[in-house]
Amino acid sequence: MNTALRFTPLFVALSATIPFNAHAEDEKAEGFIEGSSLNVHARNYYLNRNQLDRGVRDNREWGQGFIGKFESGYTQGTVGFGLDAHAMLGLKLDGGGGTAGSSILPINTKGDGELGKAPDSFSTAGAAVKLKAFDTELKAGDLFLTNPVIAGGETRMLPQTFRGVSLTNNSIEGLMLEGGQASFTKPYNQSGHRRIDTFYGALPDDRESRHLNWAGMAWSGVPNLTSSLYASELKDIWNQYYFDLDYTYQVNELVSLNPGLHYYHTQDTGQSLLGHIDNNTYSLHFTVNVGYNSLTAVYQRVNGNTPFDYINQGDSVYLDNSQMYSDFNGPNERSWKLKYAYDFAGVGVPGLTSVVSYSSGKMDLTKVDPNSVGYGEHWYNAEGNDARHWERDFDLQYVFQEGSLKDLSVLLRWASHRGNQDYAQIDADVDEYRVIVDYPLNIF
Repeated sequence: MNTALRFTPLFVALSATIPFNAHAEDEKAEGFIEGSSLNVHARNYYLNRNQLDRGVRDNREWGQGFIGKFESGYTQGTVGFGLDAHAMLGLKLDGGGGTAGSSILPINTKGDGELGKAPDSFSTAGAAVKLKAFDTELKAGDLFLTNPVIAGGETRMLPQTFRGVSLTNNSIEGLMLEGGQASFTKPYNQSGHRRIDTFYGALPDDRESRHLNWAGMAWSGVPNLTSSLYASELKDIWNQYYFDLDYTYQVNELVSLNPGLHYYHTQDTGQSLLGHIDNNTYSLHFTVNVGYNSLTAVYQRVNGNTPFDYINQGDSVYLDNSQMYSDFNGPNERSWKLKYAYDFAGVGVPGLTSVVSYSSGKMDLTKVDPNSVGYGEHWYNAEGNDARHWERDFDLQYVFQEGSLKDLSVLLRWASHRGNQDYAQIDADVDEYRVIVDYPLNIF
């Protein structure tokens, strides 16, 4: 079923929720200049990805990123106007041709297909105009987006952005409505823009999707209960729908229980450039919090003979078993995870936290359609009926609590990923190390 989303009714519906009352102007921001802010974020990033079964190739790079964001207030009046602008600079501190390709710096491919040295620097800048009428805000230009169907990647040295238009409304307490369209993306490791593509799908003959439309809502109207519902259309590739539900039950002052669900349904649409897609993916989690300790159990399942796919380089994979290296989202994959987290404030060291987890997954790659346009070549394996893999992850983070270094954070991350012979064509055996130092600075 090819159902195309139509967004004109959405914008009309959102506009209709604006409460025209005489007191709304008094609640506006102070003014274009008076309500403005400028923040600079410095991020030092080291990534070492050691691919053990592919010639012991070591992808190792080190860089320094700077992200400056200016956000104006709104002009006075029934409709206020404003401007958001940003500039980003990435500097290479270390990384040669033999160790390139870690993903934090631009990839430089030589004529023979080998990776060359990344450039010494790369940069980008962008802006978005915005207007606000009461509780509705419209932005057009370069956007930082974060929702379950289109979220810019934030896990590398510089963030990913999108070029398009977005509309949000907060007229009803506890309910946020949003929608929009994005046509281009600026990946996190390059300067220029390109059309939006997908993480796993290989588009044929340089075909591309022209844009992604989305609409959704996030609800928090009941204490300790949150839910959201989203729909998106990646033109001529897929329609994707998302639902989540998360609840925290406070047993007493020391103990709380947190069950939750994330669910995606993806189906091909339009010209079906990646072929037939009919995929239902969900994850269930249950967390027990006791004081400064938490223990989480996760079960995740992909129902469909294509992987659960999402926007390339994006973070729009809101699944509980999406780990540092693998997302455990292969065709018909079933996976589970155990995670333990501890906050060292319990022993008098506020700001120090740790997380350790173990994930395991299994899938049958013989069920993949070998003729699938977008996924058959990479995922089909006639002998892959027992493809298994696992991953161990460990994070240790300290955030300075006071003094001149207040809010500076140091994050150490380690992941070890292994697969059996049936899984070998999908991914490498990898040990990955990351050292990330973040320093946010508020200028005004």
